[in-house]
Amino acid sequence: MWKFNMTWRPQYRSSKYRHVFGKPATKENCYDGVPITSSVHDNHLCAVNPRFIAVITECAGGGAFLVLSINHTGKVDPHHPKVSGHRSNVLDIKWNPFNDFSIASCSEDTTVKIWDIPEHGVVKNITVPWKELQGHSRRVGLIEWHPTANNIIFSTGYDYQVLVWKLDVPEQVIKNPVRSISVHSDVVLSMSFNTDGSRLATSCKDKKIRVIDPRSGVLLQESNCKTHKASKVLFLGNLKMLLSTGNSHWNHRQIALWDQDLSQSSYSENLDGSSGVLFPFYDPDTHMLYIAGKGDGNIRYYEISPEKPYVHYLTEYRSLLPQKGMGVMPKRGLDVCSCEIFRFYKLVTTKSLVEPLSMIVPRRSESYQEDIYPMTAGNRAAVTAEQWIAGLDKGPVMMSLRPGSELDSSAEHPRGQPGLSPLIQERLDGSPTSTDEDSSSTSHVSNGQLDSTHCSPPGTENELRQVFYKQQEDIRRLKEQLHQKDVRIKQLELEIKNVRNSERS
Repeated sequence: MWKFNMTWRPQYRSSKYRHVFGKPATKENCYDGVPITSSVHDNHLCAVNPRFIAVITECAGGGAFLVLSINHTGKVDPHHPKVSGHRSNVLDIKWNPFNDFSIASCSEDTTVKIWDIPEHGVVKNITVPWKELQGHSRRVGLIEWHPTANNIIFSTGYDYQVLVWKLDVPEQVIKNPVRSISVHSDVVLSMSFNTDGSRLATSCKDKKIRVIDPRSGVLLQESNCKTHKASKVLFLGNLKMLLSTGNSHWNHRQIALWDQDLSQSSYSENLDGSSGVLFPFYDPDTHMLYIAGKGDGNIRYYEISPEKPYVHYLTEYRSLLPQKGMGVMPKRGLDVCSCEIFRFYKLVTTKSLVEPLSMIVPRRSESYQEDIYPMTAGNRAAVTAEQWIAGLDKGPVMMSLRPGSELDSSAEHPRGQPGLSPLIQERLDGSPTSTDEDSSSTSHVSNGQLDSTHCSPPGTENELRQVFYKQQEDIRRLKEQLHQKDVRIKQLELEIKNVRNSERS
């Protein structure tokens, strides 16, 4: 009889995100009755920040989008005021990462417009933008804010041009972009910046991926892969890799991983034979990649590592509700007390519904989990527009998500900076400013939301218990810090005493 002195062991990869699960919002916490656009454009069609959610919608006689307070859940009034200054369909919207009251939109009317949103939301139709950018000769399909430079925005349209705009100028209508990038032979399908904004990756209808110097417009790298037709591309944080989604030679939906030189893909995987565009979302803090298909109900998620095999499949969130577009909440708007690490806003056209979907790391403790919330990119610009144009590149200004950490909750620009819109400048400089307004210029994060000046007190016993546990954890942490400082003070006193004794002797 043969004997084998070997035991088979399954090879598990240790990961704190192995059991992440998707938790859809209850019906009362969704946005119901939202007239989502019928546009077939392959964009997210939704933009979110900790204060507002914006959704491209239908509007007779022009293009419009809806802006709702993030807490304005439930049934939406069909006559809710809109932002409706475009003469044709709106194709893309993006919130300014450094100003929660500023949003950009682009349209088939060939313009890009920057809008001021009042502090208490849209209470009447807004038709006059803060800035209007005129430079494209055909419809504008995509816009993207620079990730670290203030007042710099990129736009690209069906004229195959990528235009770079500087907003802090006195003119209300800007006709001369800072730079016109003309390296594409067809329509640009997506744009993505690396962490410090020194590189811009694009995917194009000619099936090529390009890496460009966004300041000079010089083409640095270009893919020439015949087996992968890219539709969307993403820089993967500081990993010096890019990820693209698209189709294989046999028309299977596919993801591919590239080094920055784009010589050939280092990894590719066929997902399925469906036809909807794949939207990739990457979280550089957790190194997690989410893949959501247009028209699908499911979202796949993976963990990315810098070593082979690079892409590690975790699991899949499944739903019967198909998504037409997706918005993503910035990290500073998450509920850290429920271990939420990512939040989607699914546009479900079949039900005129916007459904929040939280990605949760299951933990027994309700205290703040330091290991899943590293320092993250905050809402302050690292450089001014002039500094960036002059050649300065800087990484994002980082912030902590720990409850009690101070944030610039209003995310407004410094006082008296040129180029501010009259609305925000008045709010910053106006004489009626009260002590309450001053005290709200900085606030605290509590339960991942803004403090009690911006949200209601706990409404259920469970919420009250969570707040109590959080306060107990904060008290424990502060006592520990106080004890450490007392110990350090005694050490320093002893050192001073020793130094004085040695000098006397």
